[in-house]
Amino acid sequence: MLYWELFWSFVQVGAFCVGGGYASMPLIQEQVIDIHGWLTMQEFIDIFTISQMTPGPIGINAATFVGTRLAGLPGAIAATAGFVFPSVLIVIFLSHLFYKYGDVAAVRGLLNGLRPAVVALICSAGLGFIILALWNQESIPVEWSRLDWRGCIILPLAFIALQRGLSVIKLLCLSGILGLFLGILGLP
Repeated sequence: MLYWELFWSFVQVGAFCVGGGYASMPLIQEQVIDIHGWLTMQEFIDIFTISQMTPGPIGINAATFVGTRLAGLPGAIAATAGFVFPSVLIVIFLSHLFYKYGDVAAVRGLLNGLRPAVVALICSAGLGFIILALWNQESIPVEWSRLDWRGCIILPLAFIALQRGLSVIKLLCLSGILGLFLGILGLP
């Protein structure tokens, strides 16, 4: 039963995951935390962090890690297959349509209309991650007494470093080292 639930949950995520891995974050969160209660928000953040650090698409990696966490290798296969299944069907169908009608203004308008929605999905997930990273809590309103000063130092520095072209791998390594250093200094 759990395998079917994993498969079906990730079919739903995969069917509406427009815009890539980061856009899948709120959809996966809704399935694994809000609907099924399979993971805590902290476990979800950890899984997405690992998914970003491992090779491959973030959404598929997250589905695989969630499946593994819940039901081992068979769970990983069920969740990953569920995530990929709608994409395969949709891509086959859309490639046929795009080949036939790609120059139609309505098709281009549809694609242009989806872009802002994808940005909103990514921003929504990002805001949730910022709250968790800086306040170590899962929702608004935040409690200022729980502010994580290490996160307040690392987050803007990481953002600036990314904007200046630092590679993600170097950023992750340097952020981990800085977090370790600040922890040794005793910064709360």
